[in-house]
Amino acid sequence: MTTVPARTAARTLITVAPTGAETAKADVPALPTTPEELVETAIACEAAGAALIHIHVRDADHRPTLDQALLREAVVGVREATDLVVQLSTGGAVTDALEQRLTVLDADPDSCSLTCGTTNFGDGVFLNPWGFMVDLYRLAQEREVVPEFELFELGHVHALRRLIDECGLPYGGTVHVDFVLGVPGSMPGTPQALMAGLALLPPEVTSWSATGIGRTHLPIAAAALSAGGHLRVGMEDNLIFAKGRPVGHNRELVGRAAELATLMQRPPMSTAEARELLAVKDRRSR
Repeated sequence: MTTVPARTAARTLITVAPTGAETAKADVPALPTTPEELVETAIACEAAGAALIHIHVRDADHRPTLDQALLREAVVGVREATDLVVQLSTGGAVTDALEQRLTVLDADPDSCSLTCGTTNFGDGVFLNPWGFMVDLYRLAQEREVVPEFELFELGHVHALRRLIDECGLPYGGTVHVDFVLGVPGSMPGTPQALMAGLALLPPEVTSWSATGIGRTHLPIAAAALSAGGHLRVGMEDNLIFAKGRPVGHNRELVGRAAELATLMQRPPMSTAEARELLAVKDRRSR
């Protein structure tokens, strides 16, 4: 098991997931869907306390896409404007083909998401069969990209154990997971569900974060911080800041997460500390 440095263990990794693939721009004009909006969001969220950005891209009509040119533009744009760890979603939209989702790594991100199993996703099904998971894991090892293992169900924790047994450790030797709770049809967004997942984590896991969807984002954030975990926030996961008040910008969610972490005496991690925690390859040209 890789040892996490004490200085990073005392701080909180804040991930921002600014866009996602589910919300329509027409319904939420504040959602960052253009390359310019994405870069502006990245700059603002880094200043507010984020150290990692989880990216979905949209086309000129604001529709979710896995277009290679747009993925590369997003990676380069954020990398040139910030020091954030750049993570691309390999989930895309639930309708994207498995073969196309593997091509996401061609855009040369620092990190990628790797969901550890199929799950109900609202009215749809988020498909992640075993063969696809293995192919993505091995491709990430080959490309020296650090995966973030996304866990929507308790069974996904067991699948992570199986992946490590079959494929070994990821590039860099660390294992970072993110619990995604509160998706309709998946694991509920409750502290009890999070604690059950934590109890099942394999010993190779070196760090973990948690994401609460919608109204569960604050209870899950509080539970994660109290249990020593890290946080993911953003408009991909939550569009309401408080009752009657929609989120106007992702930096609001990042700023509140940073305040909570600081109150819990685990202030936000710097980007340099995040890179050390996750053991990402330095792809920056400067």
